Amino acid sequence: MQLKNIVVHQVYFWLNNKADLPKLVEGLNVMVPITSIRDIHIGIPAATEERDVIENSYDVSLLVTFNNIADHDHYQVDPLHDIFRDDYAGPLCKRVMVLDSVDA
Repeated sequence: MQLKNIVVHQVYFWLNNKADLPKLVEGLNVMVPITSIRDIHIGIPAATEERDVIENSYDVSLLVTFNNIADHDHYQVDPLHDIFRDDYAGPLCKRVMVLDSVDA
């Protein structure tokens, strides 16, 4: 099934301390109730075959889909997103990479 007419928000997190993985996942789950989210997936690197094109140095990933840019923008200013950013991602992560995309 091809996903169409959605906004995809992918975020990759590199922890300062690998032992904080459960805490970061806890923080990501704080955002699950945000009403503008269509779908959400919280993950860790899969044990797939190692190849040069695979990036698996991150510790945790977040994939969120939205129905439109307005829903994405709502998510960005939702107080639950602020709690995650300020109380979890900010103190626990040394690097965060965000990739947003829409249909080509």
